[in-house]
Amino acid sequence: MNAHPHSVQLATEPDAPALPEAPGFAQHLMQVAKALVPLFEAGRSIDAAALRTAMEQAFGASDTSGSWIWKDAYEAAEVAQILMLARYGALMQRQAASPHAFLTMIERLAGLAPSHTRRSEDSVRLQQFSTPMPLAAIVAQAAGFRVDDLVLEPSAGTGMLAIFARIAGARLALNEFAETRRALLGHLFPEAVVTEHDAASIDDRLIRSITPSVIVMNPPFSAANHVEGRFRQATSQHVLSALARLAPGGRLVVITGESFRHSTKSFQSTFQRIAQSADVVFSAAIDGKVFARHGTTIDTRLTVIDKRAAGEREAELVDIEAAYHPICATTSDLLSAVITHCPERRSPPP
Repeated sequence: MNAHPHSVQLATEPDAPALPEAPGFAQHLMQVAKALVPLFEAGRSIDAAALRTAMEQAFGASDTSGSWIWKDAYEAAEVAQILMLARYGALMQRQAASPHAFLTMIERLAGLAPSHTRRSEDSVRLQQFSTPMPLAAIVAQAAGFRVDDLVLEPSAGTGMLAIFARIAGARLALNEFAETRRALLGHLFPEAVVTEHDAASIDDRLIRSITPSVIVMNPPFSAANHVEGRFRQATSQHVLSALARLAPGGRLVVITGESFRHSTKSFQSTFQRIAQSADVVFSAAIDGKVFARHGTTIDTRLTVIDKRAAGEREAELVDIEAAYHPICATTSDLLSAVITHCPERRSPPP
């Protein structure tokens, strides 16, 4: 059965009346994020009241005025977490005795952020569900970022996956279709190349000189621009286009719906196409509660795909089942599975 990983059981709020998704709006959200950083630094939980106060001060109006909606407030809180990682992430990693110790620090920081209890119609329709910070840290572990990497995030959102690549010293190419989120990326990652393409066809749209050695992505699972309702092939389009753009010898790490596996009938042709140029080296399902604070509770999956180097042939008698692992109930379980079963990256691509 095809899961609908980003289905939401929460009530949605109407989207704001036609306000321009302009850089000025993103500047207001940055103002909110910077106001929240001292609360994170003090180890204080950011509740709805604190978030509302920061939003009202930045926008000079309440949410009932239509100047902002709660989706905007949650994104500002997320940006504050990214600012915290930009400031302290490298230090946290150095101080952590192990990847699990680092994950514990990340979990503690994430726990201070507000839960996404209210969603806008747009965020549901376009499946704009950001990667929780602890899961982003595990994606980084699986990706094995290096200082000589060019890392592409085709559906970058506010940059929660990208910040871990930056901490590792990698160069960044970030793509985001939504205008306000794209403007936020410009504030957060001024050194990055930021583009505005439909990520489902990213290989056709990016300039050819952007050849990433790593791609990390959390694309919409079953939604597409200009398509009404559920679009079952969304994940396949995003993954295949990203894989086409990935440099030979590079690594793609993707968060998808749980059903994105070679044994699901509707994805078999996708995995046959993947196998023509790449190998699935790790895949594990993730219990839905990992995304619960971000507004959805459907099971997801983390998959790691290594693109074969130029001239490298598919390994004979590859045991595809060996790459697949049981569902992980917690982020700690998932990190353990990645450390134990996800192979090291090959030598850097030329």
